[in-house]
Amino acid sequence: MARRNFDRSGEGPTLIDCDIHQRWKDEEEVIQYLPDRYKDRGLQSPAILYDNVAEFSRRDAIPDDGSKPGSDIEKMKEHHLNEYGVDYAILTGNSYLNLTALPNRDYAAELAVANNKWVIDRWLSEGGPFVGSLIAAPQKPERMAEMIRNLGDHPRIVQVVMPYASQLPYGHEYYWPMYEAAEEMGLPIAMHPYTEGHGVTRPPTGAGHPDTYFEWHSLLGTYGMGQLVSLTAEGVFAKFPDLNWVFIEGGLSWVPHFLWRMDKNWKALRAQVPYLQKPPSEYIRDQVRFTTQPIEEPNDPQDLVRILEMMHAEETVMFASDYPHWDTDSPMYALPPLPDEMEERVFAKNAQELYGLPDDPTTLPTS
Repeated sequence: MARRNFDRSGEGPTLIDCDIHQRWKDEEEVIQYLPDRYKDRGLQSPAILYDNVAEFSRRDAIPDDGSKPGSDIEKMKEHHLNEYGVDYAILTGNSYLNLTALPNRDYAAELAVANNKWVIDRWLSEGGPFVGSLIAAPQKPERMAEMIRNLGDHPRIVQVVMPYASQLPYGHEYYWPMYEAAEEMGLPIAMHPYTEGHGVTRPPTGAGHPDTYFEWHSLLGTYGMGQLVSLTAEGVFAKFPDLNWVFIEGGLSWVPHFLWRMDKNWKALRAQVPYLQKPPSEYIRDQVRFTTQPIEEPNDPQDLVRILEMMHAEETVMFASDYPHWDTDSPMYALPPLPDEMEERVFAKNAQELYGLPDDPTTLPTS
């Protein structure tokens, strides 16, 4: 596929990366933010069940001191952000999303708070391209709502992120206190895979527990489907009309067929979903965004362009690299040539509008 060249002659960002994974060099960096009752316990969360023989992160992303990929700010800048001219890097955390699989709700919630305070102090204080996400432990929604209100006014916090896997589908009103807080603070809620089948969550696929990383990774989008229909049918989009959602790292070629299926069912079964006053696809087009990585790669690249057109990508899709993970997508080669307007909006404008980012990242305060 031909190398993409971004037109940087105009004003405003041309490349916003919506899925960058930062992590700590040493657990003590985060433990210091835990309440005293949990400091001796340290950082504990279920480990991923499925090993990638190629390792989970890129070996060339390892910093010179041998620490974990994504833990060194200068390495990340040199290796990815400066290399591609990323104007904004949306930090989404790392494997610590697994805290939602912990059975101890209070500990999970305080881990989330500690992690988020560390992100603000360690990464967002750097300024430059970095903006961040508040990781939420949805098993304790009232505490997370309090956290969203306390930390969500930081000028470089742009969203709340939760795992795809949950104990109840996210449309359930149990989670609504978080949604009220996020809508009040003007923060979208994002979902990201990793926790499926871990701890107290349900199996990673509808067929149960697969054997391999290959199977788990091939089905990342199915959890997104489950959460999307739950949010739609339970009336979350109608109840919170100013709350936006981001589906990260679940692929996107499934979106058109899924919207068609929901719209068809709505026509016949709308009595069961009285909250929906218009077809599901219209709520989703208005309130949901999907990120590109891991993008599907058909033999004919134009097939992907047609899918993007079917899902109105000029409104609903945002670029993501997933750096520094093993399957990082290069902004230069990940997508085929797109129509001019779609190109501009997928790579920058949709994210700039969703997150309310200024044209010049240096004008965004660090505290």
